[in-house]
Amino acid sequence: MIIKNEDLLVSHFDYILPENLIAQSPLQKRSDSRLMIIDRQTGLKAHDVFYHLDHWLKPGDVLVVNNTRVIPARLLGRKSSGGQVECLLLERVDANMWKALVRPGRRLLIGAEMVFGDDLLQGVILDRLDDGERLIRFTWPESMTFEAVLDQLGEMPLPPYIHLPLSDKNRYQTVYAKESGSAAAPTAGLHFTPELMDKLERMGVEWVSLTLHVGLGTFRPVKSEKISEHKMHSEFYQLSEQATAKINIAKAEGRRVIAVGTTSCRVLESQTNERGLVQSGSGWTDIFIYPGYDFKCIDGLITNFHLPKSTLLMLISAFSSWEIVKDAYLKAVEEEYRFFSFGDATFFALHDR
Repeated sequence: MIIKNEDLLVSHFDYILPENLIAQSPLQKRSDSRLMIIDRQTGLKAHDVFYHLDHWLKPGDVLVVNNTRVIPARLLGRKSSGGQVECLLLERVDANMWKALVRPGRRLLIGAEMVFGDDLLQGVILDRLDDGERLIRFTWPESMTFEAVLDQLGEMPLPPYIHLPLSDKNRYQTVYAKESGSAAAPTAGLHFTPELMDKLERMGVEWVSLTLHVGLGTFRPVKSEKISEHKMHSEFYQLSEQATAKINIAKAEGRRVIAVGTTSCRVLESQTNERGLVQSGSGWTDIFIYPGYDFKCIDGLITNFHLPKSTLLMLISAFSSWEIVKDAYLKAVEEEYRFFSFGDATFFALHDR
Protein backbone atom coordinates (compact mmCIF):
# COMPACT_ATOMS: atom_id res chain seq x y z
CA MET A 1 0.00 0.00 0.00
CA ILE A 2 1.57 3.30 -1.06
CA ILE A 3 0.30 6.77 -0.28
CA LYS A 4 1.04 8.84 -3.40
CA ASN A 5 2.91 12.12 -3.33
CA GLU A 6 4.76 12.45 -6.60
CA ASP A 7 6.82 15.53 -5.67
CA LEU A 8 8.73 14.07 -2.70
CA LEU A 9 12.35 13.02 -3.20
CA VAL A 10 14.42 10.78 -0.94
CA SER A 11 17.22 13.36 -0.85
CA HIS A 12 14.84 15.74 0.93
CA PHE A 13 14.97 13.55 4.07
CA ASP A 14 18.65 13.89 4.84
CA TYR A 15 20.70 15.21 7.75
CA ILE A 16 24.34 15.06 8.85
CA LEU A 17 25.08 12.70 11.73
CA PRO A 18 28.55 12.43 13.33
CA GLU A 19 29.52 8.76 13.43
CA ASN A 20 30.43 8.94 17.12
CA LEU A 21 26.73 9.48 17.98
CA ILE A 22 25.71 6.06 16.61
CA ALA A 23 25.22 3.95 19.75
CA GLN A 24 27.32 0.77 19.58
CA SER A 25 26.03 -0.91 22.72
CA PRO A 26 23.02 -0.68 25.04
CA LEU A 27 23.12 1.25 28.30
CA GLN A 28 23.56 -0.73 31.50
CA LYS A 29 19.94 0.05 32.43
CA ARG A 30 17.41 0.24 29.62
CA SER A 31 15.30 3.10 30.97
CA ASP A 32 18.31 5.36 31.57
CA SER A 33 18.18 6.39 27.91
CA ARG A 34 17.33 10.00 27.14
CA LEU A 35 13.89 11.02 25.91
CA MET A 36 13.17 13.96 23.65
CA ILE A 37 9.59 15.22 23.95
CA ILE A 38 8.34 16.67 20.65
CA ASP A 39 4.97 18.29 20.04
CA ARG A 40 4.00 16.99 16.63
CA GLN A 41 2.49 20.36 15.66
CA THR A 42 4.80 22.91 17.29
CA GLY A 43 8.15 21.14 17.71
CA LEU A 44 10.64 20.41 20.50
CA LYS A 45 9.06 20.52 23.94
CA ALA A 46 11.54 19.13 26.48
CA HIS A 47 14.54 16.93 27.24
CA ASP A 48 14.02 14.16 29.77
CA VAL A 49 14.96 10.56 30.56
CA PHE A 50 12.93 7.52 29.59
CA TYR A 51 12.14 6.41 33.15
CA HIS A 52 10.22 9.71 33.46
CA LEU A 53 7.87 8.66 30.65
CA ASP A 54 5.06 8.70 33.23
CA HIS A 55 5.43 12.50 33.40
CA TRP A 56 4.33 12.70 29.75
CA LEU A 57 1.55 10.12 29.72
CA LYS A 58 -2.00 10.38 31.06
CA PRO A 59 -4.24 7.88 32.88
CA GLY A 60 -6.22 6.06 30.22
CA ASP A 61 -3.52 6.27 27.54
CA VAL A 62 -3.08 3.04 25.58
CA LEU A 63 0.47 1.96 24.73
CA VAL A 64 0.56 -0.48 21.81
CA VAL A 65 3.72 -2.60 21.77
CA ASN A 66 5.13 -5.10 19.29
CA ASN A 67 5.79 -8.38 21.12
CA THR A 68 7.86 -9.97 18.35
CA ARG A 69 10.98 -11.84 19.40
CA VAL A 70 14.22 -11.67 17.44
CA ILE A 71 15.60 -15.04 16.44
CA PRO A 72 19.39 -15.64 16.41
CA ALA A 73 19.19 -15.68 12.64
CA ARG A 74 22.86 -15.25 11.68
CA LEU A 75 24.55 -18.58 10.97
CA LEU A 76 28.26 -18.98 10.32
CA GLY A 77 29.44 -22.16 8.64
CA ARG A 78 31.19 -23.56 5.60
CA LYS A 79 30.42 -24.97 2.21
CA SER A 80 30.54 -28.74 2.04
CA SER A 81 33.27 -28.26 -0.57
CA GLY A 82 35.20 -25.91 1.73
CA GLY A 83 35.21 -22.15 2.33
CA GLN A 84 33.39 -20.03 4.91
CA VAL A 85 29.74 -19.02 4.46
CA GLU A 86 27.31 -16.77 6.26
CA CYS A 87 23.55 -17.25 6.19
CA LEU A 88 21.03 -14.70 7.47
CA LEU A 89 17.52 -16.11 7.91
CA LEU A 90 14.76 -13.75 6.79
CA GLU A 91 11.45 -15.57 6.52
CA ARG A 92 10.27 -19.11 7.26
CA VAL A 93 8.46 -20.65 4.29
CA ASP A 94 7.55 -24.00 5.87
CA ALA A 95 8.88 -26.42 8.48
CA ASN A 96 12.36 -26.74 7.00
CA MET A 97 12.63 -24.04 4.32
CA TRP A 98 13.68 -20.40 4.75
CA LYS A 99 14.28 -17.35 2.65
CA ALA A 100 17.76 -16.08 3.49
CA LEU A 101 20.67 -13.92 2.46
CA VAL A 102 24.00 -15.69 1.95
CA ARG A 103 27.66 -14.76 1.64
CA PRO A 104 29.57 -15.10 -0.61
CA GLY A 105 26.48 -14.72 -2.78
CA ARG A 106 28.19 -15.15 -6.15
CA ARG A 107 29.62 -18.52 -5.18
CA LEU A 108 26.52 -19.97 -3.54
CA LEU A 109 24.44 -21.12 -6.48
CA ILE A 110 21.46 -23.44 -6.71
CA GLY A 111 22.46 -26.84 -5.33
CA ALA A 112 25.22 -25.51 -3.08
CA GLU A 113 25.42 -27.32 0.25
CA MET A 114 26.36 -25.73 3.58
CA VAL A 115 27.08 -27.10 7.04
CA PHE A 116 26.92 -25.34 10.41
CA GLY A 117 28.14 -26.29 13.88
CA ASP A 118 30.11 -29.47 13.17
CA ASP A 119 27.36 -30.78 10.89
CA LEU A 120 24.59 -30.20 13.44
CA LEU A 121 22.73 -28.24 10.75
CA GLN A 122 22.89 -28.71 6.98
CA GLY A 123 21.43 -26.52 4.25
CA VAL A 124 21.04 -26.71 0.49
CA ILE A 125 20.13 -23.83 -1.79
CA LEU A 126 16.98 -24.61 -3.79
CA ASP A 127 16.38 -21.35 -5.66
CA ARG A 128 17.55 -17.78 -6.25
CA LEU A 129 14.99 -15.11 -5.37
CA ASP A 130 14.70 -11.35 -5.78
CA ASP A 131 17.06 -8.91 -4.03
CA GLY A 132 19.81 -11.50 -3.67
CA GLU A 133 17.77 -13.80 -1.45
CA ARG A 134 17.98 -17.61 -1.56
CA LEU A 135 15.50 -20.36 -0.76
CA ILE A 136 17.24 -22.86 1.53
CA ARG A 137 16.13 -26.26 2.81
CA PHE A 138 17.61 -27.22 6.18
CA THR A 139 18.00 -30.60 7.89
CA TRP A 140 18.95 -31.27 11.52
CA PRO A 141 18.68 -34.10 14.10
CA GLU A 142 15.14 -35.30 14.70
CA SER A 143 15.80 -35.18 18.44
CA MET A 144 15.99 -31.36 18.31
CA THR A 145 13.69 -28.57 17.22
CA PHE A 146 14.93 -26.02 14.71
CA GLU A 147 14.55 -23.35 17.40
CA ALA A 148 16.86 -25.31 19.70
CA VAL A 149 19.43 -25.65 16.92
CA LEU A 150 19.25 -21.91 16.22
CA ASP A 151 19.61 -21.08 19.89
CA GLN A 152 22.78 -23.17 19.99
CA LEU A 153 24.36 -22.05 16.71
CA GLY A 154 22.85 -18.69 15.76
CA GLU A 155 23.99 -15.16 16.50
CA MET A 156 21.86 -12.04 16.81
CA PRO A 157 21.62 -10.24 13.44
CA LEU A 158 22.68 -6.79 14.61
CA PRO A 159 22.22 -3.84 12.22
CA PRO A 160 25.15 -3.07 9.89
CA TYR A 161 25.97 0.19 11.68
CA ILE A 162 26.72 -1.65 14.96
CA HIS A 163 30.31 -2.88 14.93
CA LEU A 164 30.76 -4.13 18.50
CA PRO A 165 29.73 -7.66 19.56
CA LEU A 166 26.76 -8.02 21.90
CA SER A 167 27.74 -9.66 25.18
CA ASP A 168 24.15 -10.45 26.19
CA LYS A 169 21.82 -11.36 23.31
CA ASN A 170 18.78 -10.56 25.48
CA ARG A 171 19.68 -6.86 25.27
CA TYR A 172 18.51 -6.98 21.64
CA GLN A 173 15.10 -8.19 22.85
CA THR A 174 12.33 -6.18 24.47
CA VAL A 175 11.39 -7.34 27.98
CA TYR A 176 7.95 -8.26 26.62
CA ALA A 177 9.20 -10.19 23.55
CA LYS A 178 7.11 -13.31 23.06
CA GLU A 179 6.42 -14.36 19.44
CA SER A 180 9.59 -15.55 17.65
CA GLY A 181 10.14 -14.51 14.06
CA SER A 182 11.94 -11.18 13.67
CA ALA A 183 15.23 -10.53 11.91
CA ALA A 184 15.55 -7.24 13.81
CA ALA A 185 14.28 -5.82 17.09
CA PRO A 186 11.44 -3.29 17.41
CA THR A 187 13.94 -0.96 19.01
CA ALA A 188 11.56 1.63 20.50
CA GLY A 189 10.59 -1.01 23.03
CA LEU A 190 14.15 -1.67 24.18
CA HIS A 191 13.87 1.22 26.68
CA PHE A 192 11.15 -0.39 28.80
CA THR A 193 11.87 -2.29 32.01
CA PRO A 194 9.39 -4.38 34.02
CA GLU A 195 9.59 -1.73 36.78
CA LEU A 196 8.69 1.09 34.39
CA MET A 197 5.86 -0.94 32.88
CA ASP A 198 4.46 -1.62 36.35
CA LYS A 199 4.68 2.07 37.27
CA LEU A 200 2.81 3.09 34.11
CA GLU A 201 0.14 0.47 34.67
CA ARG A 202 -0.38 1.67 38.25
CA MET A 203 -0.97 5.23 36.99
CA GLY A 204 -3.69 3.95 34.66
CA VAL A 205 -1.87 3.37 31.38
CA GLU A 206 -3.24 0.38 29.44
CA TRP A 207 -0.99 -2.07 27.59
CA VAL A 208 -1.95 -3.69 24.28
CA SER A 209 0.22 -6.14 22.34
CA LEU A 210 0.36 -6.94 18.65
CA THR A 211 2.93 -8.78 16.54
CA LEU A 212 4.88 -7.67 13.50
CA HIS A 213 7.92 -9.72 12.53
CA VAL A 214 10.50 -7.15 11.48
CA GLY A 215 12.34 -7.92 8.25
CA LEU A 216 15.66 -6.62 6.98
CA GLY A 217 13.80 -4.22 4.71
CA THR A 218 14.05 -1.96 7.76
CA PHE A 219 17.75 -1.47 7.01
CA ARG A 220 17.68 -1.49 3.23
CA PRO A 221 18.18 1.92 1.62
CA VAL A 222 15.55 3.55 -0.56
CA LYS A 223 17.12 3.18 -4.00
CA SER A 224 14.67 5.21 -6.06
CA GLU A 225 14.99 9.00 -5.94
CA LYS A 226 11.22 9.46 -6.08
CA ILE A 227 9.62 8.25 -2.86
CA SER A 228 6.47 7.17 -4.69
CA GLU A 229 8.52 4.62 -6.67
CA HIS A 230 9.82 2.80 -3.58
CA LYS A 231 8.18 -0.49 -2.61
CA MET A 232 8.29 -1.71 0.96
CA HIS A 233 9.06 -5.32 1.82
CA SER A 234 6.05 -7.17 3.23
CA GLU A 235 6.12 -8.17 6.89
CA PHE A 236 3.85 -10.59 8.73
CA TYR A 237 1.56 -9.23 11.47
CA GLN A 238 -1.08 -10.47 13.91
CA LEU A 239 -3.63 -8.29 15.68
CA SER A 240 -6.08 -10.02 18.03
CA GLU A 241 -9.75 -9.28 18.62
CA GLN A 242 -8.97 -8.59 22.27
CA ALA A 243 -6.36 -5.98 21.28
CA THR A 244 -8.64 -4.26 18.77
CA ALA A 245 -11.49 -4.13 21.28
CA LYS A 246 -9.29 -2.31 23.81
CA ILE A 247 -8.07 0.15 21.18
CA ASN A 248 -11.52 0.86 19.77
CA ILE A 249 -12.99 1.42 23.24
CA ALA A 250 -10.17 3.86 24.04
CA LYS A 251 -10.74 5.79 20.82
CA ALA A 252 -14.50 5.92 21.42
CA GLU A 253 -13.82 7.35 24.89
CA GLY A 254 -11.40 9.96 23.57
CA ARG A 255 -8.32 8.36 25.11
CA ARG A 256 -4.97 8.44 23.33
CA VAL A 257 -3.59 5.47 21.39
CA ILE A 258 0.21 5.64 21.38
CA ALA A 259 2.27 3.34 19.18
CA VAL A 260 5.54 2.13 20.66
CA GLY A 261 7.65 2.02 17.52
CA THR A 262 7.05 2.41 13.82
CA THR A 263 6.28 -1.32 13.55
CA SER A 264 3.27 -1.00 15.88
CA CYS A 265 2.24 2.13 13.99
CA ARG A 266 2.32 0.36 10.61
CA VAL A 267 0.13 -2.50 11.85
CA LEU A 268 -2.43 -0.16 13.41
CA GLU A 269 -2.63 2.05 10.34
CA SER A 270 -2.89 -1.03 8.08
CA GLN A 271 -5.80 -2.38 10.11
CA THR A 272 -7.82 0.81 10.66
CA ASN A 273 -10.64 1.62 8.28
CA GLU A 274 -11.73 5.06 7.08
CA ARG A 275 -14.19 5.36 9.99
CA GLY A 276 -11.30 4.99 12.44
CA LEU A 277 -12.22 1.48 13.60
CA VAL A 278 -9.33 -0.95 14.11
CA GLN A 279 -9.96 -4.43 12.75
CA SER A 280 -8.38 -7.66 13.97
CA GLY A 281 -6.60 -10.00 11.60
CA SER A 282 -3.30 -11.40 10.42
CA GLY A 283 -1.43 -11.28 7.15
CA TRP A 284 1.23 -9.26 5.39
CA THR A 285 1.58 -5.51 5.25
CA ASP A 286 3.72 -3.39 2.94
CA ILE A 287 2.20 -0.06 3.93
CA PHE A 288 4.54 2.84 3.15
CA ILE A 289 3.78 5.95 5.21
CA TYR A 290 5.30 9.30 4.25
CA PRO A 291 4.17 12.95 4.23
CA GLY A 292 0.73 13.26 2.73
CA TYR A 293 -0.60 10.25 4.65
CA ASP A 294 -3.70 10.84 6.80
CA PHE A 295 -3.29 8.92 10.07
CA LYS A 296 -6.44 7.03 11.05
CA CYS A 297 -5.50 5.48 14.39
CA ILE A 298 -2.55 6.69 16.43
CA ASP A 299 -2.38 9.83 18.57
CA GLY A 300 1.23 9.46 19.67
CA LEU A 301 4.44 7.69 18.68
CA ILE A 302 7.41 6.62 20.77
CA THR A 303 10.38 5.86 18.56
CA ASN A 304 14.17 6.03 18.32
CA PHE A 305 16.24 8.36 16.16
CA HIS A 306 16.34 7.04 12.59
CA LEU A 307 18.78 6.86 9.70
CA PRO A 308 18.99 9.64 7.11
CA LYS A 309 16.85 9.04 3.99
CA SER A 310 15.13 6.05 5.63
CA THR A 311 11.47 5.06 5.36
CA LEU A 312 11.25 5.36 9.16
CA LEU A 313 12.33 8.99 9.01
CA MET A 314 9.66 9.57 6.36
CA LEU A 315 7.02 7.96 8.60
CA ILE A 316 7.69 10.23 11.58
CA SER A 317 7.81 13.22 9.21
CA ALA A 318 4.31 12.23 8.07
CA PHE A 319 3.14 12.10 11.69
CA SER A 320 4.66 15.51 12.42
CA SER A 321 6.47 17.38 9.63
CA TRP A 322 9.94 17.13 8.14
CA GLU A 323 10.67 20.69 9.31
CA ILE A 324 9.88 19.79 12.94
CA VAL A 325 11.69 16.45 12.72
CA LYS A 326 14.80 17.98 11.16
CA ASP A 327 14.95 20.73 13.79
CA ALA A 328 14.62 18.12 16.54
CA TYR A 329 17.35 15.95 15.00
CA LEU A 330 19.72 18.91 14.65
CA LYS A 331 19.12 19.66 18.33
CA ALA A 332 19.73 16.00 19.19
CA VAL A 333 23.09 16.15 17.40
CA GLU A 334 23.95 19.34 19.25
CA GLU A 335 23.00 17.77 22.60
CA GLU A 336 24.83 14.53 21.71
CA TYR A 337 21.90 12.16 21.92
CA ARG A 338 22.63 8.52 21.03
CA PHE A 339 21.21 7.44 17.67
CA PHE A 340 19.65 4.34 16.10
CA SER A 341 18.92 0.89 17.58
CA PHE A 342 20.70 1.17 20.94
CA GLY A 343 20.23 4.94 21.09
CA ASP A 344 17.83 7.33 22.79
CA ALA A 345 14.11 7.86 22.20
CA THR A 346 11.59 10.46 21.07
CA PHE A 347 7.91 10.88 21.96
CA PHE A 348 5.79 12.60 19.31
CA ALA A 349 2.29 13.65 20.34
CA LEU A 350 0.24 16.74 21.11
CA HIS A 351 1.73 17.77 24.43
CA ASP A 352 -0.22 20.10 26.72
CA ARG A 353 2.51 20.76 29.30
